[in-house]
Amino acid sequence: MPSSVGYLISAIAIAVGVFFGLWWILVSGGDEAPWLPAGLAASVVLLVALSAREVLMRRAWTRYLLEHGISESPSSRSRASGRSQKRGFSSSFHSAALRAIQKQSSAADAPGATPEMHLDVAHLCHDYLASTDEAIKSGTSESEKGIAMRAGQERVRALHRHHLLVWSRAHSQSLTREAQQRARHFDKIETATRAIECLDSVLRIYPDETELSESRVALLEFIASVKVAHWMELAERSAFKGHYRRAIDRYRDALFYLDRDVVKQEVRIAGTEKIEGEIAKLEARLRDSGPKQ
Repeated sequence: MPSSVGYLISAIAIAVGVFFGLWWILVSGGDEAPWLPAGLAASVVLLVALSAREVLMRRAWTRYLLEHGISESPSSRSRASGRSQKRGFSSSFHSAALRAIQKQSSAADAPGATPEMHLDVAHLCHDYLASTDEAIKSGTSESEKGIAMRAGQERVRALHRHHLLVWSRAHSQSLTREAQQRARHFDKIETATRAIECLDSVLRIYPDETELSESRVALLEFIASVKVAHWMELAERSAFKGHYRRAIDRYRDALFYLDRDVVKQEVRIAGTEKIEGEIAKLEARLRDSGPKQ
């Protein structure tokens, strides 16, 4: 494991360096109270360093347990004895890792937890399953330790599914709300596409989740509506300026996206009727006004 003392000493040294460096710059610039912004900057650096370590070390500790971090047995012991000892330690490490995962799972399910906490637990579950699969394949599948590992795998698989689904729902909903609040149409589409990619990453693992599939379809419909609304707005602007041919072309672009993208049947029918009606009006105006663009 990384040295906590070494990390803290390094963080404090950097914070002190930031304090004196900024203090010297402010003194040179004639600031009357240079210690105040310098102290604030040093405090922010130290706080960020400690917060980052807290997040990273949670995962580092569990991964350390899963990677059988046991030193080689003394040379005086036989090779067979070393393998036996390693297997014994492996079982204890996996048990400790399972307890750590369950503890972090409870923290992620607590009120006020962020979606990223659920994703962290899902990653830890994935690492645990990969590590225990290797341990079972090494020859412990028929022993009591192997049976205990398989039982632990069943619990971890359930936790993996639970936390990955919770993360995907929360993250995609957050991106959907962000997309709806965006002003420019391409920002709306880009943010909604990120939400779809989030859902797709989970659907590749759990394709039977109908709720996620329905959310994906709803996002595709949202993107289609943004495209159609964009071209209709451009068409209305062109028609207002008297550019009827350009307006007709843009209405037809809106029809293209309405027919091409995922849109509910009733919405497609109503939208097509409205757009075709506007095109008919513009064609009538075009005939009355002559070749005006």
